Formats: sequence, C-alpha cells, structure tokens
Amino acid sequence: MRLVIIGNGVAAITTARFVAEQDPSSEILIYSDEDYLYYSRPRLIDLVAGQASAQDLVVYPEEWYTRRGITNFLRHPVTAIRPEAHHIVLGDGEIVPYDRLLIATGASARVPPTPGSDKAGVYTLRTMADALNLYANAEEVGQVVVLGGGLLGLETARALRAHQVDVTVVELKPHLLPRQLDVTGGDLLQALIERTGIRFITGDTADAILGDGRVESVHLASGKVVPAEMVVISAGIQPNIRLAQEAGIVCKQGIVVDERLHTSAEDVYAVGDVAEFGGRIWGIVPAALAQARVAASQILGKEATYHDIVPSTTLKVIGIDVTSIGEISPVGDGFRELRHIDPEAGIYRKLVLRDGHIAGAIMMNDRKNLSIINQLVARRADVSKYAEEMLNPTFDLRSLLET
Repeated sequence: MRLVIIGNGVAAITTARFVAEQDPSSEILIYSDEDYLYYSRPRLIDLVAGQASAQDLVVYPEEWYTRRGITNFLRHPVTAIRPEAHHIVLGDGEIVPYDRLLIATGASARVPPTPGSDKAGVYTLRTMADALNLYANAEEVGQVVVLGGGLLGLETARALRAHQVDVTVVELKPHLLPRQLDVTGGDLLQALIERTGIRFITGDTADAILGDGRVESVHLASGKVVPAEMVVISAGIQPNIRLAQEAGIVCKQGIVVDERLHTSAEDVYAVGDVAEFGGRIWGIVPAALAQARVAASQILGKEATYHDIVPSTTLKVIGIDVTSIGEISPVGDGFRELRHIDPEAGIYRKLVLRDGHIAGAIMMNDRKNLSIINQLVARRADVSKYAEEMLNPTFDLRSLLET
C-alpha cells in the first residue's frame, strides 16, 4: 500500500508513524514545500528569542524516517490533487500515484485586510522561515507592536522582549487569551505579564499600519497612534484548503471530514489544522494527535472513529501556567461558576457547572489537580453535592472519580 502525505507537520508525521508501526510494508511518501524536516512549531518562539537554533527545533533526524520506511521530499510543493486518477501533481509536473492520500497541509497565518499590512516591517509567525526572519530583524528595531493577545501573540511579545525592545500588544477583545480565559483570568494574566515590561491595549484594533513604504506607527480604531518599527500580526489561522477545493473535495472553513477522517473523495483523508469535523477546527495539537491515530487506522483498513475532543490546553505563557478545559465562558441557563483568586500569587481557579455537572475549568498557576479535573469534565460528572467545597485546597477531588 502506498500512502502519500501532503504536509509535514505534527498531524502528518504522527499519522505516518502510526501507519509505519502497524504495517512496516507500507510505502510512505511525504511531500512538503518546507526546507526542514518536521519541527516543533510551538518552539518557534525559542528561535525568535535567540534561545534555540533551527536545527534544535527539528524533532526527528533523517535516520528516524529511514528506519520506518518513510521518505521525505522537502521543497517539493504539490500543485494539484486528482482524486479520480488517484495521483498528485508536483511543481515540476511529476505525477505521483497513491493508494491512499492524506492531506495535512495545515494552516497559514491569517492576515486581516488592514491597510498597510503589506509594508516592510510587517511580519507573521507560522513557519521556520518566519521565525528566522523575525529573529534576524529584531535587533534592528526599538519599538514593536504585536496585533493579537492570544497565546501566539503573547509568546511572540515575550520572545521579542528578549531583544530588549519596547513591545505593545493590541487585543481586540476586552481581555487576553479570549479562547482560553474569561475576563477575570485575562485581567490577572495581563497584570502578571505587565511586570515584565510588556504594555497592553485591550478592546481596540488596528485600522491602519502607517509609514512611507516601511512601518512607522499603527493607527487604532480608537484614534490612538502607537509608534512601531516592526509589527507582528497574530490574528489566528487560515486553513490551507486550496488544493482540496481545486480538486473538487468538499470544503467549508476547512476540508470537511467525517468520523473516519475521510473527505468527500475516495481514499482521501484529512487531519490537523486543515480538517473540519462537526463544523469545527480546533487548531491545537491534542486534536491533531487524536485525528492522526484514527486516520492511520482507517488508512490501514481498521475500524476506528474520531470523536470531538474536550478542548483542554495547558500553556506556559511567559512563565505562567494556564490551563483551560471544556466550557469556560458559559452562556444560557443552568450554569454556575465557582471561583478562587489570589492576585499576589497569580493563582486563579474556576469551575463551571452546568445543571450540576462539571463542564469546564480554568486553572492558572495551579497544576495540582489537573488530571482529575480533566477526567471529571470528560465524564461530565455530577458534582452538585460538593460545589461549595470543591475549590477548597483540602478537598479531595480524587474521591469524586470514585463516586
């Protein structure tokens, strides 16, 4: 069986590994337009900060692939997928047939249509090339504006601050990490990060990037003007669906897949940031890993189905542990929020109960019971009898798993 994979990110390589382990006779070919073997995308921040080299980020050496019968074709962009003929077309016109095709083309950095976003000095951070470019230019500037207060925006701000530049983060929402934190948690996180010298403007957005050919300042919707010699746009991701669309494969925000990670085309699967399941694209590593396991089984003809994950992310944001599980900002009726906050210690705990069942949690700088809370949320455990006690540090949360 010949498996052809487009893309060499975490979802692609994990699928390849599972297939190789379960069927060593499989021929696995990976095509990518990258210059590097699979690397850790979360560690791009270390490269920007000057704390790691490009080679440090590469996860597996070439021998790792060779031992598993996996062949990498770097700098080999795919220009077309032809599902009816069961082959792909490379940039040089070469045709590569497949028995099974996995599309793991990931996503690109989303750039809003802001006037001036094409000026010199405006960057995004998504690839190794982006990180190397940012690192090479960070020493040449004194003032940086980061547009976006999500995880990547905050980590980028931290990395650039390592170059002793002035950094201002602009976030559209009223608080930081809007996908992982509520207002209380976001405000506490901001206060902690401000101690490092990073400045914040929340509830505002850029409506123009100003300068004569090169960035000189950022004009905000509020009328404020922030000086800047460098702008980094961190506004989320845009799934890379062009190849699939042109091949007639059903796409919406991403490539639409079913519970088998199968697309609308025969013998074609999709995983990772490009795959849309149940109308949702998570864009996080846990989802990519779960999808890779199912896709590998399906590619090998084994029964496996994908079920949407309970979103759980544990992040280290500028040295601050932040964990977000399940439903964190509930809407509607039937929910209750339990909170404990210690601003001096930077500790914030929050549990969300819906109809007495635990549906979500936020834990900042407190990892003590993370595994237990993850399990309780996954089981949607009824904890109504213990609601008043659960945030007490002496309460035995483990006992709830037994009951």
